[in-house]
Amino acid sequence: MPKFEKHIFVCGNQRPEGHPRGCCDPAGRAELQKLFKVKLAERGLKGKVRANQSGCLDQCEHGPNVVIYPEAVWYGRVSMQDVEEIVDSHIVGGKPVERLLIPDSCLNAPSCEHRLPKK
Repeated sequence: MPKFEKHIFVCGNQRPEGHPRGCCDPAGRAELQKLFKVKLAERGLKGKVRANQSGCLDQCEHGPNVVIYPEAVWYGRVSMQDVEEIVDSHIVGGKPVERLLIPDSCLNAPSCEHRLPKK
């Protein structure tokens, strides 16, 4: 089998309700990841693009989070309604969905405007 052209990692981290950092998959049902797989298959991309459930991507304040490699494009606040647009625009068309991008200044930064101050 040839290498995947792209990998989509969908955060499936769970935290207790009310946790200050939030939670990407509170119900633990991997619904976003499953929908990515469906949309990829509908477009004939099974075996070319892989959608994986991941553990915590450590961008909790922006969740639910998705990162696409090899480009290392990070998306935040991804909803079920956004999946088709990400697949069509980014995966098929090569154009990231600007409105969902997590700013580079927030990635792995000790603070950003979305992160609550530590108590």
